[in-house]
Amino acid sequence: MTQSSPHRHHAIDYVELTVTDLERAKRFYTEAFGWRFNDYGPGYAGIRSAQDETASEVGGLRAGEEVRPGGPFVLLYSADLDRSVEAVTNAGGRVVSGPYGFPGGRRFHFTDPSGNELGVWAEA
Repeated sequence: MTQSSPHRHHAIDYVELTVTDLERAKRFYTEAFGWRFNDYGPGYAGIRSAQDETASEVGGLRAGEEVRPGGPFVLLYSADLDRSVEAVTNAGGRVVSGPYGFPGGRRFHFTDPSGNELGVWAEA
């Protein structure tokens, strides 16, 4: 019997916050909300649920020089990344980065017709 993915195709799946001081941000979110983190080096920490030890990550803190305009970065999940790239392009969106590999999968970034930047990721 295979386990189904906890991710839903084209649903909001993950939110990234750009932070200017990763360690300070981790301390803040731990103290304020009880969040826990998976560290992926000096520039990134995945956000884990405060309530469920077995839950997958729900977001991440990404170190950056400045906070990105427009606020947090929203990631959607895709069961078929290449078809999602095609769907975004056909619907009038513009791919601005990728697809590219990262630990655990592949992803791309796009802008919608209003200029909002989002990402889509798929498991490896």
